Amino acid sequence: MPSRKGLQVLKRDYQLWIMILPAIIVVLIFNYIPMYGIQLAFRDYDFSKGLTGGEWRGLAYFQQFIDSYLFTDLMRNTFMISLASIVLGFPAPIVLALILNQIRRKKMKQLMQTTVYLPHFISVIVLVGMLNVLLSSETGVVGHFMKSIGLGHINLLASTSTFIPVYVLSDIWQHCGWNSIIYLAALSTIDPQLYDAAKIDGASRWQTIRYVDIPALVPAIIILFILSMGNILSTGFEKIFLMQNSLNLPVSEVIATYVYKIGIVSNQFSLASAIGLFNTLINFVFLFAMNAISKRASQTSLF
Repeated sequence: MPSRKGLQVLKRDYQLWIMILPAIIVVLIFNYIPMYGIQLAFRDYDFSKGLTGGEWRGLAYFQQFIDSYLFTDLMRNTFMISLASIVLGFPAPIVLALILNQIRRKKMKQLMQTTVYLPHFISVIVLVGMLNVLLSSETGVVGHFMKSIGLGHINLLASTSTFIPVYVLSDIWQHCGWNSIIYLAALSTIDPQLYDAAKIDGASRWQTIRYVDIPALVPAIIILFILSMGNILSTGFEKIFLMQNSLNLPVSEVIATYVYKIGIVSNQFSLASAIGLFNTLINFVFLFAMNAISKRASQTSLF
């Protein structure tokens, strides 16, 4: 039963609850109700008996995945791609927002913002097609350039040493502008009097960024960093799967693509469910750990 205080809050803010009710319903239907199928990870799935009719296996499928010879490689590849994406990709929109905020001419600023937002709307399939065309060692612009400077025929998409840099840098190019929106919104809330005071005190542009802009971004940076840690093992599926080939497979095979191959291609639905649940639990632990660290260190947290 809800407490009296909870009922008072609900009565006081009922308009806000009504406004977010559609979102709550969507999350309930598409995120919580399907969790009923989690038990598939603990049973032998049988088409004729449904989700709850198979024999109970407990943690057998989790043990099978951990004992698999691919376990170490999958965890390493997934973690390396995620870590590189966070280390290089997380600061990029912050830097871009700070640069765009320094543009004083309104029309120029709008043009620049529109330009950096556009790549976000490119389809993943189109983006990977562009990478194949541009990075081809035979016909691509980058391939011809590398050949002209004496590097020879290097297929950047087929090399195990260049797959992760290509993936991360192309991801930054595509989403950096869009991800900078929230930081630009935070910068727009800064009191203009702070800029005037800094100017009067003789602060340089860099000092203004350091002592005025960056402190205003810190709360947003912390919250988004915590959320990003909740996806530490979620590299996504579509882009990696489309960029994957037999030559780069040693570094491009991640948990998401392995789950697809085990579950859809090989019809091992219970094992695939166990691997997906294992991945989610690891992300959940990282999210709570980072939230606890942030709460203790900076008094800023999600909950």
